Amino acid sequence: MKKRLMRGLVALSTVFVLSCGGGDAIDGSPAAGSSGAAVATGDVSSPDWGFVGQTGSHDGGGNAGADAGSGAASAGAGAAGGSGDTASASSGDAGGVGSGGTGASASAGDSGDSGVGGVGGVASIIVNDVRYNTADAVLKLRDAPQLQLGMTAKVNGSTNADFTAGEATEVESAADARGVVTSINAGNGELVVLGMTINTDATTVWGNIPGLDALAPGMTVQVWGLPAGPGLLRATRIEKRVAGTPILSGVVQNLDVANRQFLLGSLAVDFSQIASPAALAAGVNVRVRTNLSLAAGVLQASSVELWYPVSLRDGTRRQLGGVVTDFSGISSFRVLGTPVDASSAQVSGGPAAAIANGVELNVAGTVVNGSLVATKIKIKKTPGGASSASFTAMGTVSAFKSLAQFKVKGQAIDASGAGIQYVNGAAGQLGNGVQVTVVGGRIVNDVLIATQVIFD
Repeated sequence: MKKRLMRGLVALSTVFVLSCGGGDAIDGSPAAGSSGAAVATGDVSSPDWGFVGQTGSHDGGGNAGADAGSGAASAGAGAAGGSGDTASASSGDAGGVGSGGTGASASAGDSGDSGVGGVGGVASIIVNDVRYNTADAVLKLRDAPQLQLGMTAKVNGSTNADFTAGEATEVESAADARGVVTSINAGNGELVVLGMTINTDATTVWGNIPGLDALAPGMTVQVWGLPAGPGLLRATRIEKRVAGTPILSGVVQNLDVANRQFLLGSLAVDFSQIASPAALAAGVNVRVRTNLSLAAGVLQASSVELWYPVSLRDGTRRQLGGVVTDFSGISSFRVLGTPVDASSAQVSGGPAAAIANGVELNVAGTVVNGSLVATKIKIKKTPGGASSASFTAMGTVSAFKSLAQFKVKGQAIDASGAGIQYVNGAAGQLGNGVQVTVVGGRIVNDVLIATQVIFD
């Protein structure tokens, strides 16, 4: 009873904070579904993840209505470099998320079981097909007022034997890039930000814009995504921003310890004014922040942190989603910095022979002698091939106005498209209070475009 009361009080404080400027409309524009109909600002997605508590910092994203207000909280991701207002908040009952993928630097971090991936749905937090219960988990959030679909995240918590379910104790999330768009290649689905090539595909979540066509050079964006090799980031979520100091993540290249510089993509990073992580080395994934504007092609770092670090302590269980690099055979490759041996893994989504550099995987297993010995692999995408990613919302229908406009666990849904599959029911049965699982392959303007509705 006491626990429920505490959650209720914190949830009320969250409502107050959001009403004071923490709404969903990042740049003041409304969201829209697949039909193009505008969704009122008050009706955009505000997912209920079900965390027992939240800490975080919103460090100068420059968004109209994006600051989470003031309040007592600790810095969310546990690394220096953030400034600005902070907030403490909590959602209601247990909720969650579904698949996607980021990766991990293999040099430091937690000693317990963990997973790293992109947020892909609402109902208990599902990362790389592992559904974690979040009823006792704390969310540590940076760079945004609330967790949203497509954001990269790291989950600490135990999992069952076959990596299908787990118990989260902590979830952390931070932006992976923020800066001005310098060029766009629509044919390749790419944009360049701070010298980093950012690739988009059908699974990229578009937070407050309809897609790549809505961007232009000179605009500022904030990106969550997977380091996919030197100079490459595979976007899991993109939002348009009014302004903001730079953030950049990727693979360290050309590390010059004497002059305290390295390259991220084509951009030089100067870390001479700060203490760097002890594990900083060429090939490691990092996240760099600055309090200054970019000058003369050099980013003056205010912090350099390992990107979602996980330890490689023997016996720990890891599940990661990301892009294969450094492939020299099925028993020796990396997924976003972590050495993987998949020689004994059960592989789905394609033949094991398809695994190569550039292939996107979900990989799960146990650390042995410094490598993740995989027992389970899912091939999500091969270069030039179709993606198998999907997004899920599980819970009670609310705010129902039409098939094109309702919510499940606070996530905005559009189920008005042609060819939607209804299981255990029909479209006419949708309405407030109905328990459903909604699955879709796209999120546009933070609206999940449904392809399947299952009545629970």
